[in-house]
Parts: sequence; C-alpha cells; structure tokens
Amino acid sequence: MELQNTCSVISGANGGIGRELLKKFTENGSFVFACVREKNEDFLNFVEKINTNNSIKIVEMNLEHEESVKNAAKEIIKSTKRIDCLINNAAKLIVSPFLMSEIKDVKKLFEINFFSQILFSQYIVKKMIPNKNGSIINISSSSAIEGDEGRFAYSASKSAFSITTKVMAKELAPFNIRCNSISPGLTNTEMLNKFTSKENQKKKLDKSILKRIAQPEEIVDVIVFLASKKSSYITGELIKVDGGLIWNE
Repeated sequence: MELQNTCSVISGANGGIGRELLKKFTENGSFVFACVREKNEDFLNFVEKINTNNSIKIVEMNLEHEESVKNAAKEIIKSTKRIDCLINNAAKLIVSPFLMSEIKDVKKLFEINFFSQILFSQYIVKKMIPNKNGSIINISSSSAIEGDEGRFAYSASKSAFSITTKVMAKELAPFNIRCNSISPGLTNTEMLNKFTSKENQKKKLDKSILKRIAQPEEIVDVIVFLASKKSSYITGELIKVDGGLIWNE
C-alpha cells in the first residue's frame, strides 16, 4: 500500500473527486481527515460503506467563514501527532460572463477556492514542519490555464492557487515538504454535468488527444502518486491531467 501508516487531510471530500480520494487513500493505508461543509446523510452513508478500518474522521469546515476554517484546522491538529499529506480539493464554480459578474460573487468564490484554503494550509503545514516531511497537492483546473469563457472568476482563483504552489514549494523545501498542483481536464463529476453543457464538453473533447472524459479515479491515481514516496523528487510542478488537451487551437 502506497500510503501505509500515513495521515492525510482532504478538503472537498464530498465531491466526485473527493469521494474517490477518500476511497483510494484509505485503501492505500492512510488515515484521513475528511473535510466537508456539512455531514449530510448521503455522505455519512458513503463513508460508512468504505470506512471498514475506522480510518476516516469527518470534520465540518465551511470555507465561506474564517472561524470555521480555523476551528476545523485546530480540531485536526489536536487529534493527531503528525500530518503527512494535505490535499486542497474543495472548489466552487460560478458561470458568468466577465461584464455580468458581480464583484461580491467573485470575492465569495475567491474566499472558497483560494483564501480560506491558504489559511487552512498555513495551520496544517505547521503540524507538518516538526516531522520534516510532507506532501501538499493543490487541485487546480485546466480552466486555470485555458481561461474558459464565462468562468473568469473560477479560472482566476484556480490560477492563483497554481502559482502559489510554486512559492510554497520553494519556501517549504527546507522542511522536506513537497508542493505540487494538478490541473484536471473534463472529469465525470456532478460539477461537470451541472455547469458544462454537452455541446461545450464536445468542443473540448474535439481539442483533446484522447477525446474522452476522465473518470475520477484517473485523477486520483496521480494524486496518490504525488502523496507517496514514489514522487519524493517531484516538487513545484503544475501537472496537467487532461487527456492531452491541445491549447489555443
């Protein structure tokens, strides 16, 4: 098992990629703090099915409220002696043309996708530092590179996280903490099907080499690799996992 005897923290654990992360990380031997906005019944039932080794602890964290973020981080820090991996996976998406986007909505999206997760990371990293070991994986998006129409706020917030990854990698290297970011392309999740029309999905697939939508486990396999010792010499990278999406054509 790639992550045997490790402790991981995953935000956005109730999404399509988030649930697959919980499944794969526990299968690979990691104890996981699963951070979600709320403990709804559907998520609790899902966790009950996969939590056969009592290796998942659910933590409520509302990324719209700073105090909730701080309280979640403090709860995690008090509950474990070490943290080996942090995955910043939570995200919110709004679709709105640039000229029609209200700044209050843009600020709210940045609060969720960027500022709160930076604050959360600051707390969690301090728990990593004494052990001189750790891996941080920030989940960005192909939209952060391409800049999709109608998604300037989402693209900008994800792009901010991508470049912050490089800064984190440089500053945390003395503590043997690696930081990488992945940019998934079209992935079969509820977010994709809710916010991207079939027509737009086809347009993107026509520009890709593999010409198919990824399954969540294909994204998560890369994350497991980045969390494991097999990627011990990889840091500061922004890795595209998009089926060979061809940019600007």
